[in-house]
Amino acid sequence: MAASVCRAGGAAGRALLRTRAPSLFSSKKNQSTASYAQTLQNIPETQVTTLENGLRVASEESAHPTCTVGVWIGAGSRYENEKNNGAGYFLEHLAFKGTKKRPQAALEQEVESIGAHLNSYTSREQTAIYIKALSKDLPKAVEILADVVQNVSLEDSQIEKERGVLLREIEEIDADLEEVTFDYLHATAYQGTPLSRTVVGTSAHAQTLTRADLVEYLNLHYKAPRMVLAAAGGIDHKELASLAQRHFGGLSFQYEGDAIPVLTRCRFTGSAIQYRNDDLPLAHVAIAIEGPGWNDSDNVALLIANSLIGNYDCTYGGGKNLSSSLARASAEFNLCQSYQTFNIRYSDTGLFGIHFVTDKHSIEDMLHVAQAEWMHLCTGVTDSEVNRAKIALKTALVKQLDGTTPVCEDIGRGILNYGHRISLKEWNDKIDAVDAKKVRAACMKYIWDKCPAVSAVGPIEQLPDYNRIRSAMFWLRF
Repeated sequence: MAASVCRAGGAAGRALLRTRAPSLFSSKKNQSTASYAQTLQNIPETQVTTLENGLRVASEESAHPTCTVGVWIGAGSRYENEKNNGAGYFLEHLAFKGTKKRPQAALEQEVESIGAHLNSYTSREQTAIYIKALSKDLPKAVEILADVVQNVSLEDSQIEKERGVLLREIEEIDADLEEVTFDYLHATAYQGTPLSRTVVGTSAHAQTLTRADLVEYLNLHYKAPRMVLAAAGGIDHKELASLAQRHFGGLSFQYEGDAIPVLTRCRFTGSAIQYRNDDLPLAHVAIAIEGPGWNDSDNVALLIANSLIGNYDCTYGGGKNLSSSLARASAEFNLCQSYQTFNIRYSDTGLFGIHFVTDKHSIEDMLHVAQAEWMHLCTGVTDSEVNRAKIALKTALVKQLDGTTPVCEDIGRGILNYGHRISLKEWNDKIDAVDAKKVRAACMKYIWDKCPAVSAVGPIEQLPDYNRIRSAMFWLRF
């Protein structure tokens, strides 16, 4: 495959400046604050146009010499069933194997000829196919995208060939312990519901999915109202909308009968699952409670709560001087090699938790300290702690939008998840509106006395008793 066509699946020490008078820095600080606020105001507006068939076209124009344009589709493994699990991921693979108009070699050569980069991913609720190219090549990029999305060839020979590729990829994913741990977390937390299934499907599905299964999935989910054509960089929105009308205007928006896919509520179950393998040097453990969906107003407070806990890796400097108390304890008492907080959100539910890597003797201690940190969030977090976390969160949000590709992805996902793109200015205002009281209230609502889901992979003789883990979700006195 041509190199240009491919697929894609900390905390730091604080500076102590107590010896200097605050007045020496007040002018500079005010200038920085004004500069940041000015920057937020000057970010280009996200323009949105809706075609007659329901396809939304959204873009952010800038002076970049390059652009990223892609199609975000409201379809993923949550829309699959026991029979066709992995169909969306299979189709994503086949999108790079040529179309009815362009055989694989021709597709690769055409992408290569304009120096572009074609990429994609599938998640539990979304599929994305996007291309990065020079701004002058936007018309060609949109035309290629439209062809790939609407005219995938699905030749029997190509499907059979791709089965072997999928099986090898499933083996590689099984070797990624973090990936496996999160798949197990979904399997136990959402057991008996569509969210429990993996994005890639099982090896059995890779061997048994038929062309008819793939065509049915494609015809059911690849509809214009469930798609967003997003772009960012040196583009013109009117030109993009015109190109969208030309190449996507004929995309179907009708369903046969009552076949419109409707998501059913996925039940969360407090439970634990473990996979023991004594040949592994370290254990991967994840603990989570049910969080809110994308559009819930409590998300901002929970994002701040996670920012307060932060992330840690043993290669970080700082040790006892790290700002996060959990990171300090991890460094001082060698509780883990690393940990990361997460807030995985879906349409109507989510997973709010912590994933850590440690040796088998420290699992119970790390769980105890992590859950104690959750209890602190519920009962004792202060405004000074929250203010520090808010600054870290704002910084992370800005860093995530560095380049046309992350901006394009933010636009596509935002339109699908929220119905509009939340700007940095809007995020900034939402974050500023949260104080310690609101963080405590949100954590009380979602964490306090709730049943967690726990998954673990590695040299684990036995997870701590679930009743002990459950009992650590509240304090008898506080």
